[in-house]
Amino acid sequence: MAEPVEPARLAFAADGTPYSAAFGDVYHSAEGGPAQARHVFLGGNDLPERWRGRRGFTILETGFGLGLNFLTTWHAWREDPQRCERLHFVSVEKHPFTRHDLEQLHARYPEFAPLAALLHAAWPLLVPAVHRLAFDAGRVQLTLAIGDATRALRELRLAADAVFLDGFDPARNPALWSPELMKVVARACAPGATAATWSVAGAVRDALRSAGFEVGKRPGFARKRDMLVARLLRAGRGASGFAARRAIVVGAGISGAAVSERLCARGWDVTLFERLPRPPAGEPGRPAGVFHPVVTPDDSLFARLTRAGFLAALAQWRALERAAPGPVWDACGVLQLAREEREEQAQRAAIAAHVYPAEYAQYVTREEASAHAGVPVGAGGLWFPSSGWIKPLSLIHAQLAAAGARLEARFDCEVARLARSGESWLALDGEGRELARAPVVVLANAANAVQLAPSGALRIRRVRGQVSFLPESRVAAPRVVALRGGFVLPAMHGELIAGASYDFDDDDPAPRADGHAGNLARLARILPGAAADVDAAALDGMVGFRAVAPDRLPLIGPLAADDAAAPKNPRLATLPRRDGLYGAFAFGSRGLLWAGLGGELLGSLLDGEPLPVEARLAEALDPGRFLLRALRRATSAPA
Repeated sequence: MAEPVEPARLAFAADGTPYSAAFGDVYHSAEGGPAQARHVFLGGNDLPERWRGRRGFTILETGFGLGLNFLTTWHAWREDPQRCERLHFVSVEKHPFTRHDLEQLHARYPEFAPLAALLHAAWPLLVPAVHRLAFDAGRVQLTLAIGDATRALRELRLAADAVFLDGFDPARNPALWSPELMKVVARACAPGATAATWSVAGAVRDALRSAGFEVGKRPGFARKRDMLVARLLRAGRGASGFAARRAIVVGAGISGAAVSERLCARGWDVTLFERLPRPPAGEPGRPAGVFHPVVTPDDSLFARLTRAGFLAALAQWRALERAAPGPVWDACGVLQLAREEREEQAQRAAIAAHVYPAEYAQYVTREEASAHAGVPVGAGGLWFPSSGWIKPLSLIHAQLAAAGARLEARFDCEVARLARSGESWLALDGEGRELARAPVVVLANAANAVQLAPSGALRIRRVRGQVSFLPESRVAAPRVVALRGGFVLPAMHGELIAGASYDFDDDDPAPRADGHAGNLARLARILPGAAADVDAAALDGMVGFRAVAPDRLPLIGPLAADDAAAPKNPRLATLPRRDGLYGAFAFGSRGLLWAGLGGELLGSLLDGEPLPVEARLAEALDPGRFLLRALRRATSAPA
């Protein structure tokens, strides 16, 4: 279980240098943080020279602190006409500053004012997670892991080209300089990676050498005579990627649009196929969906995955708002009302255990929940102030528009079969004619994905969901989203949306009276008495279908080749895969949260970039998990 985040406290030494009372040390040299960053970390890693002419370059930092190393590096990257195409800056921080405190701190460094303002605007909610912040149209990526450095670095997956070893004095914070941490850092490095630090302590030199680094000295900054530089001698984890950056994406729903946008943002050329006709341009659509995280007392895997998706969605949607057309959404707040006493106790326990920021999650009484909603509600529960609703079709439009000229979207065109030809995949129509070819195919077509890539290990089910549209004149509408075994949204254009049914093995695409009746019953539990005089048979509605995996988690990543010879000791890392064939499907009822994260995860996997989530979360989404379970069952079964 992740520890609650304890933000850093704003304080200053007698000379005005930012200071940590917890560690009894300053955040940077009294002679200046930016100057120290340029001399020690950029100069010690021979930057910007080493990133010039490269497609991507990754920097790992062991302590984010004030963010001055990041701002200095970003500024140097911007000023370099020969800069790499994409700069990844990965940093860990156990005690991050709040946005308000960062604004005060960065006001002391006017040279970074424009960059600092962008950082402040993107600064995330301070919850334990891996946060990915994108700048300069995604060409600069800050991946910030909030938590203990050793634990966080073990979970990060990257191949760093340079390392900024920064932290408080080794005598005051020895854990950040330990041999154990340096070995974890080395495992996160590419072959030949360099490292630099202002500390020349013997324990630091010994820890670096024990981790496989060759260590030397250079002139130090300001009053420090020396500093350390190092180079990794033994092999590290190298980055991988596809030389020909072309992809076919099948399915133009929430998942396919997100994947297409994330790949095009990385410079890929994408051909997107959708069997249905193209929706009218600019039409946001009538339906809207709910987005909110999940909290549990034990911070379960599901809660962590939902948190990761929620944070990624907020960051990506805000970025899309700067383009036209942007998505139609509203972070009006979401109430998750307790359905029974046991759920209420679990909600209270979750909030007490994790001490989340108030803008992320709170527990509220029934009276407080009713005040948020503006109408009486059926129970108390969780209040998510930063959550709300979004129109899925508007999000799809925004993502496809943001993909730009690198995207060729072909609607009303169905891929009936895939075939392998040399190093490429062929997308074929029902007559066997070639529609497109590319080294990479991403299946984002929900339950139909298993028809294009059959697998005996996958069991994807379709779930029918029906929503109901209620006239605003008949129901007192809440001003926030309210949930209690169902949902109701605030009124839009004179009507409320309530739902939703969850019907397995039901392929009826038409709304039915029994579905409306079920939605009215759910509404009555949320807003007591609200649906008393509404006739279910007179309501209008819509039906959609979800694809659900047995464990209720999506499948994101390379697809397993379950017809290949099984490894003797099956693990995800050793499973045979179908070269160039990936999946992003089975999102269930949380596609709005997980699709953007899935697109970013796939883009990172394909380009060999740092992953946007912890390793155990990526493994939980790996499509190979079902084959792995089948193989382990087979090997453990009695002869």
